[in-house]
Amino acid sequence: MSQFQKREKFIPYNLPDLTDAESSEVADTLKSRWIAKGPRTVKFEQEFARYVGAKHAVAMNSCTAALHVALLARGIGAGDEVITTPITFASTANTIIHVGAKPVFADIDYRTGCIDPDEIEKKITPKTRAVVPVHYSGQVCDLDRIYDIADRHGLFVSEDAAHALESYYKGKRIGCRPKGTVSYSFYATKNLTTGEGGMLVTDDDEIDAKARIWAGQGMNHNAWNRYAKGGTWRYDVCEPGFKYNMFDIQAALGLVQLSRMKDMQARRRKIAEKYQREFAKIDAVEPPYVPDYATHSWHLYVIRIVPELLTIDRDKFITELNERNVGTSVHFIPVTDMSAYTSRYGFRPGDFPNAEKHFERIISLPLYPTLSDEESDYIIDAVRDIVEKYHN
Repeated sequence: MSQFQKREKFIPYNLPDLTDAESSEVADTLKSRWIAKGPRTVKFEQEFARYVGAKHAVAMNSCTAALHVALLARGIGAGDEVITTPITFASTANTIIHVGAKPVFADIDYRTGCIDPDEIEKKITPKTRAVVPVHYSGQVCDLDRIYDIADRHGLFVSEDAAHALESYYKGKRIGCRPKGTVSYSFYATKNLTTGEGGMLVTDDDEIDAKARIWAGQGMNHNAWNRYAKGGTWRYDVCEPGFKYNMFDIQAALGLVQLSRMKDMQARRRKIAEKYQREFAKIDAVEPPYVPDYATHSWHLYVIRIVPELLTIDRDKFITELNERNVGTSVHFIPVTDMSAYTSRYGFRPGDFPNAEKHFERIISLPLYPTLSDEESDYIIDAVRDIVEKYHN
């Protein structure tokens, strides 16, 4: 039996990894007096593109903005259909509606939590124009199969890589020479954070040019420099665009975080490997499955309980963890369960059986670079203690 002893201090679900280097760079940015979009944002775009191996990178104020702009830049709009997954944050689907298109949901591969390519193919109609696969939790979609389907049906692919900065598919980093676009998030919980922020990468010159216009109030792309020496007050508004640009205070954080990615990712990987090893020994818990083609970014660590072996459900399991001072989350409530979507499209229980089964079992556990060895050991012990107490 477990000799579990409850700790007094709560372990937060997530904390950003920030150092004096980030503080110093932000302070230098403030001293420069260039705090809106400026040279640091441009430098961050260049360094990020180089890091992931893409030709272009467009910095924005969120991944949501990047996903929206990707569809706009490709001309997706009214009357079109775009296929995505129900297991994602609502912004993935919201942006499809924002361009006037209809989101169509394809069920997931239960093993990975990612969209199932076979289900994508089933949902294609003459109105289908694009697919938005989501690299869920840092797990990697089966991109060869997805791009094969897209190529055969003439579909645009906009990868949602909000969780996948350090993910690899068959040895190649996500974002490395994409056929379509790839969108990243730099929200406070992400592997790289700018507080809020996002990035769109592409190898397509036309999409890059259009994305910069749509994300910058529709102004031609050199307008950000109009107040500097040599800049011009003359600019054109080419499209009714959006205020989606990143600014230099965010980019200052991003540049330092990017320089620290190797060390931060090594720490995430070390914790995740311990979790994988220890949770595999607990029969009422399923650790994440990582297919041979994938290298997981370990943005999230999502376990699934095995309810058949327990006398409690997932919600009670979370309550028990909280009572043991372990913070958790759930990623995600299916978009197809949200009232904005059920009211519009009439989704019902049973429409997406794998997504529903997955949701009912998942718990996201703390995983971040500043999580100590003592804390990660305690989390494992807490899960083990709950399983022993409520084992069927």
